[in-house]
Amino acid sequence: MAVVTPEPLVRGPSPDAGPGPSAPRWRWTPRRIDLAVYGVLLLAALWVTSRLWVDPADRVAALYSSDPAQVQYFLAHSVRVVLHGELPFYTDRMNYPDGVNLMANTAILALGIPMVPITVLFGPAVSFVTLVTLGLAGTAAAWYRMLARHVVRHRLAAAVGGWFCGFSPAMLAHANWHPNIISQFLLPFIVWRVLALTRSTRPVRDGVLLALLVTAQAFINEEILLFTALACGVFLLAVVVQQRHRWATAWRPLGTGLAVCAVLAGALLAYPLRVQFAGPMAYHGLSDTVRDYGNDISAFFAQGSTTLGGNERANVNLAPNYSEENAFFGWSLSLLAVGIVVWLRREMLVRALAATGLIFAVLSLGERVTWWDRELFTGPWDLLVRLPLLDAVVPTRFGLITTVVVGLLLAFAVDRAWSLRTAERRTVRTLTAAGLAFALLPIAPMPLQVTTRPAVPEFITADRWRQYVGPDQTLVSVPLPGMGNTDPMRWAASTDLAFRIPGGYFLAPRNGVTGDQGRFGGRPSGIGELLAEVAATGRTPELDDRQRRRFLDELRHWRAAVVVLPLDQPNAEPLRRTVEQLVGPARQELDVWLWDVRALTSQQSGQ
Repeated sequence: MAVVTPEPLVRGPSPDAGPGPSAPRWRWTPRRIDLAVYGVLLLAALWVTSRLWVDPADRVAALYSSDPAQVQYFLAHSVRVVLHGELPFYTDRMNYPDGVNLMANTAILALGIPMVPITVLFGPAVSFVTLVTLGLAGTAAAWYRMLARHVVRHRLAAAVGGWFCGFSPAMLAHANWHPNIISQFLLPFIVWRVLALTRSTRPVRDGVLLALLVTAQAFINEEILLFTALACGVFLLAVVVQQRHRWATAWRPLGTGLAVCAVLAGALLAYPLRVQFAGPMAYHGLSDTVRDYGNDISAFFAQGSTTLGGNERANVNLAPNYSEENAFFGWSLSLLAVGIVVWLRREMLVRALAATGLIFAVLSLGERVTWWDRELFTGPWDLLVRLPLLDAVVPTRFGLITTVVVGLLLAFAVDRAWSLRTAERRTVRTLTAAGLAFALLPIAPMPLQVTTRPAVPEFITADRWRQYVGPDQTLVSVPLPGMGNTDPMRWAASTDLAFRIPGGYFLAPRNGVTGDQGRFGGRPSGIGELLAEVAATGRTPELDDRQRRRFLDELRHWRAAVVVLPLDQPNAEPLRRTVEQLVGPARQELDVWLWDVRALTSQQSGQ
């Protein structure tokens, strides 16, 4: 009996057939590996910002909520620069009539201008979350690319180093409200161009490329640019100290390239820097509030609040605030970093990196060195804090340099372990992988904690304010805009800064005198302080005629058109009763209490 075999669904080659073309085998090419790494980094950034993406307009990082409103205001300013031709480096739409020196603040023009289409279509809140997401992923991807192409032989090593540089505890802390600080995607290329100059055969061309990178970074964050320059200088000095013969061949191309960079970048930045240091509302030196921000020594051994093993309550006295957790490596990573230095101590580059990281870790302790919030002695930063440029540095952020050094040490360790060709290579790789897991798992990134914030009043979103506020008038909120009340800045940002506001959250010279030391906010306002106290305590004071006259004088100085108090403002009733003592009864319009003060403010003194 004949046996019939079923016809196969997919025919294969006949065993009797001769050799034919074989199907191409899919394999991990370098390009595919790169794309996979970039994809993983982007997914990690989306994971970190996932809770913000649920509702960008009404959610904000829970650990602090002032700076996102400031950044959104600056993003709206970029829209006005592009679409309305306004000055990029100064504005009087905030802190009217004195205005704000935007070059002396962090106006992030190099980020805000490319984001203009998203800001116009979806609003500054969406642009803010986009920048945070791209800042984390882009920084990690940039370090990965630079390490993979120029520094290490194995892409795994580059991925580990890039991952830590992009998702370290310090980066996660700043992701709460500092997209300008976490947008470090130009830094790897600046660092590489500086190092490449030491052996360049075309120093003029390389100096031009470096100047363009420096100029772009200056419009993202000047402080990070200064840190990069300092770190490169210390690292090169550490190399020369160990191998002095390198200086003989390196000084000429390095000097030529840096001179070209200084001339070109100086020309491109001449006017912006003039505005920053000598323009209206320029200041010199930081506010005393932040000048002595430093890391506690124990912060290097704690875990960041926004990591898997973090505990924000335990960290409360180890950093100036949750966004400034610029160390927080944890015990395991700190020990691993020391172990890597000991293991690879014969390598000159590792020793130079270790020296660089240690120097800036010490400087990050600030003027007063502390251990678990107990002051020990005066730190070396006390000798440098009054020097030009350094007087505008927040010392705790030197820990960001140490963070990059640790990331590079991790990359070197993995690269050396995977490059071994001895019989012990399996053991060394296993130990390296176990050490990485032990050190990095406790500080693995977690989604940012979020909280809801008040919605922009319908009075603003429905454009009802346009019936009252003219082009040269202001909308005065209750309480006044400031560091503790940035909601009015979000109101203005939602309208592309169509109306002006007095006050705000920014850095300016004390008492509005150009050239004085910096402080947060504009000129002191007696009525502003009074309303802030009522908002905090809920107690309605009894006001006298002097206070009424002072309030009217301030309203005239601001050219106020309306005074606005949202109905859902905390302690709205005491605030309403306080303002009614000053300018009379309020009326409700949509979801705000409204005082039309145009008749009062038009009566100028002496008329």
